[in-house]
Amino acid sequence: METQTIRPLAVCVFLYQNRILVFEGRDPVLNQPFYRPLGGKIEFGEHSAETLVREMEEELGERIHALTFLGCIENIFTYNDEPGHEIVMVYDARFGNPALYEADTLTAHDGDAELKVVWKDLEFFKRGEAPLYPEGLLELLWR
Repeated sequence: METQTIRPLAVCVFLYQNRILVFEGRDPVLNQPFYRPLGGKIEFGEHSAETLVREMEEELGERIHALTFLGCIENIFTYNDEPGHEIVMVYDARFGNPALYEADTLTAHDGDAELKVVWKDLEFFKRGEAPLYPEGLLELLWR
């Protein structure tokens, strides 16, 4: 049996014109789409803001700047019938490349996986058309 642990994560919302940059995912058990900002695991000895700089270079091949800490969310969830527990540091930031704000879709790389990344209007999530994870993120952004 694998030891259950709490994962420390950092995500970046990239808020722009009431839109948020998110990747489209799907829970294979629920067959339900969901959306989540890009980010990743905070490595030992790495500040959460440094995690995002590293992750955006790895996943999108892009540099970011002007990171602003928005808050922290404790996320306890089930995905693919497996329990999960995360402490998520949430930031906003800016891309060095302004063309990214006009792109309809982007492709991110997470290891060998390709992620479809899209700009979604926050109203889409407020209307409940699909979940935005981690839970509590929409409320954090609407404060």
